[in-house]
Amino acid sequence: MSTKKVVFQGEPGANSHIACNNVFPEFEALPMATFEDCFNAIQKDEADLGMIPVENSVAGRVADIHHLMPTSGLNIIGEYFLPIHHQLVGLRGTKLDEVESIQSHVMALGQCRKVIRDMGVRAVIGADTAGSARQIAEWGDASKAAISSDLAADIYDLDILKPNVEDEDHNTTRFIILSKYPIKADAGNGPVITTLVFRVRNVPAALFKAMGGFATNGVNMTKLESYQTGGKFFATQFYADIEGHPNDANVKLALEELEFFSAELKVLGVYPAHEYRLKIAEPQENRELRPSPGI
Repeated sequence: MSTKKVVFQGEPGANSHIACNNVFPEFEALPMATFEDCFNAIQKDEADLGMIPVENSVAGRVADIHHLMPTSGLNIIGEYFLPIHHQLVGLRGTKLDEVESIQSHVMALGQCRKVIRDMGVRAVIGADTAGSARQIAEWGDASKAAISSDLAADIYDLDILKPNVEDEDHNTTRFIILSKYPIKADAGNGPVITTLVFRVRNVPAALFKAMGGFATNGVNMTKLESYQTGGKFFATQFYADIEGHPNDANVKLALEELEFFSAELKVLGVYPAHEYRLKIAEPQENRELRPSPGI
């Protein structure tokens, strides 16, 4: 029996690699150079699943995904929230005062502005966090450091010069889990997230009217993003996450109103809400540290 495969964008040791290992430890995690490569591998059955980051609590959304998802034909079957701990890594034996530049993915640099500013060093944009760590190891220059994961430091035999250099302790990345084949969560079996994309009709107040159905039917929308399509300023598409299952009575009514005012509506996934959502919704005094299970 062949081992199942899950693809991620980046090099071995990337945070996406860690997410793959956490959720699917029995799968083979395959690195891909780009998000497009990840999508193609799933579409061609070269991989069973994909672990794709969509947003970060500090740096915001990963814009590429919102453009790729609607036309990919892939399905969102789950989500995972990974607390991000960035490590400042360098060659073995390097001292902090030797470092003159820090390289990493642009999102990671944006999440670690304080340490870069405090050290007074130059920030260098790299292809990704793990790839930056690999390059630091290959270059053998103590003046160059990288921001990466502790897994990347182990893989490329680097020292952690300064641990946990992220600006905010709530720094968390949300991943979606993609499959070529639809796997929808059952209604009435715990909290569910429904992800959809839509384009409203060209009529006055169409978006306001489309959104009204969620308010009047008590459906919580946790995410709403707009972006242009086809290079046209007036062709706006919306990407949304809502709490609830399409078979729930209130969600069904809200979606019917949305569809009436939409020129196009597509559901990308109906999947179990990750327990991280429940944890952050609890009052602070009632929160517990609980492990994040796989799907």
